[in-house]
Amino acid sequence: MLNSKEPRLAGSVLSRSCHVCAFFHSKEEEYRVLMPFIKEGFENGDRAFHVVDAKRRNDHLQRLAREGIDVVDAESRGQLEVRRWDEAYIKDDHFDQYRMIQTIKDALDPDKKPPGKLTRLVANMEWALEDLPGVHDIVEYETRLNQVLPEYHDPVVCTYDLSRFDASVVMDIMRTHPMVIIGGILQENPFYVPPDEMLKELAERASDRAAE
Repeated sequence: MLNSKEPRLAGSVLSRSCHVCAFFHSKEEEYRVLMPFIKEGFENGDRAFHVVDAKRRNDHLQRLAREGIDVVDAESRGQLEVRRWDEAYIKDDHFDQYRMIQTIKDALDPDKKPPGKLTRLVANMEWALEDLPGVHDIVEYETRLNQVLPEYHDPVVCTYDLSRFDASVVMDIMRTHPMVIIGGILQENPFYVPPDEMLKELAERASDRAAE
């Protein structure tokens, strides 16, 4: 059962677990939309697990502090965990989707949060723009997450900068998330494709490329 106080995200109440792709045009827009959701989690006693660009980690912590969050205390108690990309997605300078799925499962482990509380996971996804092995598996990774996340009751929000990703990638990413934030509003995603169907499509694409 979900926490008795259901979380709010981008203007809507989340009445069930969800996998959200959140599209923004700037960092300011991203924080404006997501900070109420993050702050509400701290007020409600939920756990926060954030993945950020190493270059932006200090800025991220400062933004949390400006909202009245005691970052040092929250980190020491395990309520807040902020990982850099190289501590999550691109360990050892490459992306392994199966390793990362295990990282997500570990982050959502019920033993890491108080009974009846949520883990609110927010992950910046610009690591996929790095010139590193495995990063092109991002769509398959996002698809496979949908086979795992229904086991949990925690919201997982993947943030994307629309100014940096190609339109074709954005459309594929959108198709791998049941919920989407566009224009600062959370909504059911009419373009969502169930994981088994999406994985079949990705395999067919790979086969077509190999045959060329």
